[in-house]
Amino acid sequence: MEQPLYQKECLIFGCGNPLFGDDGFGPAVIAHLEKAHLLSERVAAVDAGTSIRDILFDILLSPVKPRRIIVVDAVDLPGRQPGEIFEIDMDQIAPAKAADFSLHQFPTTTLLKEIRDQSAVEVRVLVAQIAEVPAAVRPGLSAALQGAIAPMGSLIMAAAGSFSGSGGRKPAEDPEN
Repeated sequence: MEQPLYQKECLIFGCGNPLFGDDGFGPAVIAHLEKAHLLSERVAAVDAGTSIRDILFDILLSPVKPRRIIVVDAVDLPGRQPGEIFEIDMDQIAPAKAADFSLHQFPTTTLLKEIRDQSAVEVRVLVAQIAEVPAAVRPGLSAALQGAIAPMGSLIMAAAGSFSGSGGRKPAEDPEN
């Protein structure tokens, strides 16, 4: 029987809308993890799209919580290079600026802090700097973010730590079979 999502020990959420260029980075990373890495049954990698707030609210209310949450998103911060991968410390985000740095962060940042502070869930926010997010629908990542997918996948597997099982890569498919 499949273990319910909130009972997994580690939840990895890819945030973003793939219809708007680099904003689709989070879902692209989740697709990469599912294709290229071995995730244990204790880990769930979820394409949260733009629904992360609803999912986090459910986790906040759930009596059973994961031990670790990893959020993957794209951001636009000054002084960063497109495709640069880094971790955001939620405590460093000024409340007035929380809505500025990502399409998905506010009130997501508040919910993540509440989950972390009220239930001792370890929360990590791993992001990549965008090249651009188009004003109109235009699917597809920039070359910079396309190149950041595999390194982010490796960073996530390291962040998932002991929950990720073998933490290995799936064997390459044999084109002959």
